[in-house]
Amino acid sequence: MKDRISITMLENGIADVRLIRTDKMNALDAAMWAALAEAIDQLKATAGLRVVVLSGEGRAFCAGLDLSSLSADRDPGASSAGGTLSDRTRGVSNNAQYAAWGWRELPVPVIAAVHGVAFGAGSQIMAAADIRIVHPDTRIAIMEMRWGLVPDVAGMALWRTQVADDVLREMIYTNREFNGSEAKLLGFATHVSDDPLARAMELAETIANKNPHAIRGAKRLCNMLTDASDAEILQAESDEQVKVIRTPNQIEAVMAGMEKRAPKFVD
Repeated sequence: MKDRISITMLENGIADVRLIRTDKMNALDAAMWAALAEAIDQLKATAGLRVVVLSGEGRAFCAGLDLSSLSADRDPGASSAGGTLSDRTRGVSNNAQYAAWGWRELPVPVIAAVHGVAFGAGSQIMAAADIRIVHPDTRIAIMEMRWGLVPDVAGMALWRTQVADDVLREMIYTNREFNGSEAKLLGFATHVSDDPLARAMELAETIANKNPHAIRGAKRLCNMLTDASDAEILQAESDEQVKVIRTPNQIEAVMAGMEKRAPKFVD
């Protein structure tokens, strides 16, 4: 993982996660696919984790699939990430899908800071973040149709809560490139910033200073919105509230606000 992704733990439980294959604009080869999965698994096991900031070093967030991975002699059912496309090797996902879907499975919020390009699989990894901050000049495209393929790195499950149905269909069918400013208007991005990483870190600090148990509960609730029934969501709201109300962290949140000081939470 060390030559593909770096993880630096900052104060307040913020994980600064960076794609570092800068010579290839962080394109996805077999080693990068594996590194993404390893990074996600490592973060899932990290004690005290509050929030993740995901970015790419160099000229790009992620240029998508390394085209050298499209080997002509590979079995049609094989995945460039290892294993097959059909096998569910990572829970509900295959190895490639986990590189994006795994960020959604993290129990804490993930903020993507995106610049340069986010093509193909890169646009789908971006979509997995809870919050997506992009530079206005970022070049984005759901690129797969250019190569006669369909998007299959969890994008379909992620974009459905972010982008209007007809807009998504157009972008998939045409693989049209759009910039960060348009991404915000269309729903692919949350914020536009001339310095996405700085804005992401600022937002991460805000989230890291909230009750960590309430934040995790809120993410679980947000993750239910796509598929759960009204009754299931209403019940889940109550269940999550019972877990946090009148606990030491919830009381600390109230006291810190009343005393106008930084809170001191326990994980």
